[in-house]
Amino acid sequence: MRFPKLAFFFMFVVCLVVYLTYVKRHYDDSKAPVSDQLPQHSMDAQKQSTSAQVVSENFQYGIMFDAGSTGTRIHIFKFQIEPNEAPKLAHETFKAIKPGLSAYADDPEKSKEGLLELLNIAKETVPETLWSSSPVMLRATAGLRLLPGEKATILLDKVKEVFSESLFLYRPDSVSIMDGTDEGGLHGTETPTVGMLDLGGGSTQITFALQEEKTIQTLPIDYVTSFQMFNISHALYSHSYLGLGLMSARLAVLGGIEAQPLAGPQELVSPCLAPDYSGQWEHAEVLYTVKGQKAGEPIYETCLTKVEKMIYKRVKKIEGVKDMDFYAFSYYYDKAVDLGLIEESTGGTVRVSDYIEGAKKVCNNMSAGGIKESPFLCLDLTYISVLLQELDFPPDKELKVSHS
Repeated sequence: MRFPKLAFFFMFVVCLVVYLTYVKRHYDDSKAPVSDQLPQHSMDAQKQSTSAQVVSENFQYGIMFDAGSTGTRIHIFKFQIEPNEAPKLAHETFKAIKPGLSAYADDPEKSKEGLLELLNIAKETVPETLWSSSPVMLRATAGLRLLPGEKATILLDKVKEVFSESLFLYRPDSVSIMDGTDEGGLHGTETPTVGMLDLGGGSTQITFALQEEKTIQTLPIDYVTSFQMFNISHALYSHSYLGLGLMSARLAVLGGIEAQPLAGPQELVSPCLAPDYSGQWEHAEVLYTVKGQKAGEPIYETCLTKVEKMIYKRVKKIEGVKDMDFYAFSYYYDKAVDLGLIEESTGGTVRVSDYIEGAKKVCNNMSAGGIKESPFLCLDLTYISVLLQELDFPPDKELKVSHS
């Protein structure tokens, strides 16, 4: 399966297909037939003027914004439309920008610049004649869910304002914060069974299609979503673990508590940092001073114990995942690039053991006074390796890692 098609399955795109089909059907139904609009003597001219549009009319576009905790991504999907058939993905255009929307919590007006930059890419991609029939949607993830008070609502209102002026097809309910089930995306049973792993800043998700009834019956009912689309029944396992995204997990391992700043100086001391390290780190609008623990204890083993304690009983092992193909995104990709395991431009295949051995190597180098330019890499890699094993992926399990 090619990476562009993975993005189609991964980020809410079944919702987009359904929405696009619904919109197109109602858009078409709202127009009177050409023969009812034009007198007979105009019909030949109408046929000539529309013949050049036949190719473009066989395609429709959908625009999806994925507003994560560390960045915003746009996916522009080009669908081939045929009578009485589900839309088929023909092409995807992708672009990502940083920081995420949550970075503008105190100045929502500044969020418009990035949104308009991405909308301009959409306008360059989608033919102007199709702007008004191309739906634009935004789904925000854990980064916005973690914002205090009305800040998230104000940011989303700003998104709605920008979208309403964009000339694309926009409805107020197309901009929202996802709940944990939505965040995993959707996947149909018509494709080979494949799973998706996403490690964001505030949450992590696992999603895969279910095809065996006996497997469905062994899973928690809250984690299984059943739905029907195009007269085909689908079942998904999809679960989002809020608080186990890489940045939230980093805070927890360092000893902080999400949305509860420390009294007095925001100082955290951790064995997962180099003994002589002292620096600052900002998370969820709180600036922390972080320091390494005094030398003497082996960094990897001590950090591993901290991570295992933090994640204990917070993740459910899922029988059978070791036998499926899994694609991993976001921080799984970023940290694999940091380790030199994959090419940044193309992605690649990584074993769980690569993260394990990478964590050991980085942590041991820190003990020797190295890797000062990446002070959190030891902690991050240790966390990723433990998380994957808690999800029941063995060390020899291969993951296909991509940026989108």
